[in-house]
Amino acid sequence: MESSFRRGAREGMRDFLPISVGLVPWAMVTGIAMRSIGLSPLEAMGMNLLVYAGTAQLGTLPLIASGAPLWLIFLTALVLNLRFVIFSAALAPAFHGHRFMRRLVSSYLLVDGMFAIGADKLRRADDAQWRWGYYIVPSLYGWGLWQCCVLVGVLGAGVIPRDWSLEFMTTIALMVMMIPMLRERPMWVAALVGGLGAVLLRELPLRLGLIAGIALGIGAGFMAERALARRAAR
Repeated sequence: MESSFRRGAREGMRDFLPISVGLVPWAMVTGIAMRSIGLSPLEAMGMNLLVYAGTAQLGTLPLIASGAPLWLIFLTALVLNLRFVIFSAALAPAFHGHRFMRRLVSSYLLVDGMFAIGADKLRRADDAQWRWGYYIVPSLYGWGLWQCCVLVGVLGAGVIPRDWSLEFMTTIALMVMMIPMLRERPMWVAALVGGLGAVLLRELPLRLGLIAGIALGIGAGFMAERALARRAAR
């Protein structure tokens, strides 16, 4: 193990540890939610290992519980995870030259928090071993922490008091991870329009208001970016 890998791993863990605290309530809520719709502990943990995307899991669980058609469940999960296409494209240069299996594992482990704290450093760093250590060690730690805390939620679904308000803590955790990404005007526009759209359209059937809000946010962000580009070209 090269020293540059260890340096990257130490710095990655130092950056990721504070934000990883937010994974604890979020994972517990996910575990509780999976049990609340009738999944067995084995089914819940199987879904957690297969999906490993808290937002998609929480977003599709009400649809699963209501017996929504499979195409809608699939579409909802796809839309909720569209941001990872952007994240992956942004991080792709940092993994140039790595083996396919390493890139495949890295894509599975990618989470919002890792992108928020590490995207700039990974793109700027020249040392491939440092980049790999910076990314993979905190990512594996985050995966292990998520699995353990989801398991706590799954096994303690009937024990954890409802007045702990874990859902509110999860919302705060998501906001903490989102704020570092809001560096430019188009991202602010996308977040505001998407959030307002999801709230105003929340009465749509089958929770389609969430999908509509995401589509509105993406469209607004794209138009804002195009408008800024045209202004800069003048």
